[in-house]
Amino acid sequence: MRISADWMVLADDRILEFLDENGPRSPTKIKEEGPIPFSRQHINNRCMKLESYGLTQNIGNGVYTITEDGEQYLRGNLDARTVENE
Repeated sequence: MRISADWMVLADDRILEFLDENGPRSPTKIKEEGPIPFSRQHINNRCMKLESYGLTQNIGNGVYTITEDGEQYLRGNLDARTVENE
């Protein structure tokens, strides 16, 4: 079971799941390719927020990838309440 943090929203799990299954993508590609019912801007904002907590990483040109911590969170092995804002 995943343990999310107070700062997390529904879009965060969907974004992390998409990146885990499909590999690195920009918020535009996440919006276009994924069944994620959120705006590109909201996805971008959430990717940045997830990055500030170490669950995603911007690898350049606005492309995000899931980190090891992000993968551990998805598998229920990381309590998101314990990660710190960088």
